[in-house]
Amino acid sequence: MPAMFPFRPQPISAGLLATGPWYRAKEDAAGRVVAESPPQYCPRHPERTAFYQLFETHFDSYVRAYEERFEPQSGPLRPVVVRSVDDFLSCGRLEGGFARIRCTKCHKEHLLAFSCRTRNFCSGCQAKRSVLFAEKLTNEILAPVPHRHWTFSIPRVLRGLFERERSLLSLLSQTAYASILKSFQALLGRKDVRPGCVLSLQTYGAYGANFNPHCHGLVTDGAFSADGEFLPLPSLDASAVMEVFRRLLLLRLHRAERLSESFMNNLLSWVHPGFSVYAGPPVDAAETASMESQARYITRPVLAMEALHRLDNGSLVLETPPDPKTGATSIELDPLEWIHRITSHIPDPGRHCQRFYGAYSNRGRIRVAPAGDENVSVPVAKLPERDNSDYSRETRSTWARLIRKIFEADPLLCPCGGRMRIVSFITDPRVVDRILKHRGSGHCKTPDPFEPRPPPRVSAKILQ
Repeated sequence: MPAMFPFRPQPISAGLLATGPWYRAKEDAAGRVVAESPPQYCPRHPERTAFYQLFETHFDSYVRAYEERFEPQSGPLRPVVVRSVDDFLSCGRLEGGFARIRCTKCHKEHLLAFSCRTRNFCSGCQAKRSVLFAEKLTNEILAPVPHRHWTFSIPRVLRGLFERERSLLSLLSQTAYASILKSFQALLGRKDVRPGCVLSLQTYGAYGANFNPHCHGLVTDGAFSADGEFLPLPSLDASAVMEVFRRLLLLRLHRAERLSESFMNNLLSWVHPGFSVYAGPPVDAAETASMESQARYITRPVLAMEALHRLDNGSLVLETPPDPKTGATSIELDPLEWIHRITSHIPDPGRHCQRFYGAYSNRGRIRVAPAGDENVSVPVAKLPERDNSDYSRETRSTWARLIRKIFEADPLLCPCGGRMRIVSFITDPRVVDRILKHRGSGHCKTPDPFEPRPPPRVSAKILQ
């Protein structure tokens, strides 16, 4: 699949379909004709970023130094880290294969590199996965009822335990849902109800240089009964949910023999527990754009490729939110430390980062009937099974639509105004090398229509 743009962390409106001619003309207030052009697709060059150069230059040194420098605190080097970095170094690079696209109007060709599709590592591939996840939620899973954005976090003293033993992340999401379920059942005074809950596991906070395991969730602002009736919550106290979450998690860690009884009791005695539960305001079902934006936020990439900057001394710096204690707005680390912190967020194979519970679980998912009665629902188990990994094949194939939606630029719009279409996929290394050598030689007379070019010259007659 062709490579995605790097992720840009700012709000993006709905996708702009740039299907008109390259130059659009309109009159301004003075009656003058002003040319307006649609957004231009610009292929990304990851090899030019400090993020890519960090792994290309220093990853081998990181592997050699890992056992002595990082293993005592973080455990053995995980094989998935090496595989993900190898895949990332070929992401967006023509040397790893590409698709040929050709304009149907001017017949110019462009080569579009394949993507790596790594999880929580490559910002471009994760941005695409985030959009697919948000579309899946809003179109097929979320019931037309109000939802809240929830966040569950743990104290610093427990974070190292989850970093060394990644399987405990499942316990974190299960406990988050259990605390919501117990609280909702107590508020409604019924044991036969269950909320719809979608949880996303994240191991990074506001920036990718810290290991901060926590859960984001989209949860119904109420619960469903066995016959599908939706019961809204009469009230909500996030601090009470936090207390249930704290006690449940510490008790489960103790039963799993990961915490001693004395240490558990010590944590329970803290005046400031270090646990945090946040419940945002309810979002109405009609606000689809807001729900989709929140779904994209809880699955956002770890770090944008453009976020890292190299200093003259060889270190790399990242701008961060102001530190509440020191007020610092940046963090500077050496290359090996940066690699370790970034790769710590790569999930293990087979470990799902997004999980569905209660009324949204795969076994008992409810679907509200579209006809008149909004409180009638049926079990989704009777519907045909669908692929939830990267969602449907039809959705995955529309990579051009996803780029338009995220970055408001059409990758299949030629600068001449014509539409481009894929004519072939080149994966044979020998053919790839031949084509790239030809493009780099002086025999190639066809310029790439998407490469930067100087601005057009203005005719002297027009200036007169």
